Order: sequence, then structure tokens, then C-alpha cells
Amino acid sequence: MPHRRLDDAGRAVIELANTIAHEYELEYVGSEHILLAILRHNRSVAATALRNLGLNEAQVRAQIDELVQRSKEDTWVFGRLPGTPHYLNMIEKAMEIAEQLEAQKISPEHLLLALFHDRESTARRALVTLGVTQKKCRDEVLKSLSGK
Repeated sequence: MPHRRLDDAGRAVIELANTIAHEYELEYVGSEHILLAILRHNRSVAATALRNLGLNEAQVRAQIDELVQRSKEDTWVFGRLPGTPHYLNMIEKAMEIAEQLEAQKISPEHLLLALFHDRESTARRALVTLGVTQKKCRDEVLKSLSGK
């Protein structure tokens, strides 16, 4: 199970994502909750990268709320899984990214970079709408990891 490979900060982000989903009174965790949790956790390379790219939790939350509202108007959903398909795909991709970066554990920065790999996820759509591209984000994360 990929969740076992999370480091302490990664675990904290996942727990915050669950809390944020509950704040929205939802019974599932989506990629958008991971993104907000990364910003709220605030002590990770991922949060620093997003701040350096000009984002904050309130701004991202507003964009996500707008995207989710539009989605609700466009579709009707029978039920939800505890983790949406976007969420589950993101966890798997984070594991791959951690391995590519030769990390033993999945950290928030791996979760953040994984958000870009599902073109339909709410988190990716929010980031792109706010002007954050996969390349900008990856460059910022790698810069932060290298200590430059």
C-alpha cells in the first residue's frame, strides 16, 4: 500500500486532506484536498514551492470552490469513493516520482508533483488556472530540494 511509504510530512498532508474533506462535509478525499493540505501544512518543500509561485491557501481554495461548483452544475454523481480515482492515481504517481528522485519515502513535494499527472483532476485544473505549470512547479521544488 503506497500510504505506508509516506514520510511524516506526507502522512500529515494526507491527514489534513481528510480534515479538509470533512470541512467541506464530503465523504471522499480528492486531489483538491491534497493540494489544500499541502498549503495548510506549510512546512514542506511543496508548500514553499507553491508560495514562491505566488499561491496561498485562500486563493487556491477559492479557485477549487469555483471549479467544484461548476462541476456540480454539469454532472450528477450517484456516490463517491473514500478516495476519488484522481486521488488514488495521484498517490500511485507520487510513489513513482519519489522513486525517480531517489527518495525512500513519499513527501509532500512528491504529492504536489503528482497532482499534475491527472489532466482532469480538480487540483491540476486549479493550479493551471492560477498560472502554475508542471514545469514551473517541478523547477521550484527541485530548486528548494537542492537548497538554492
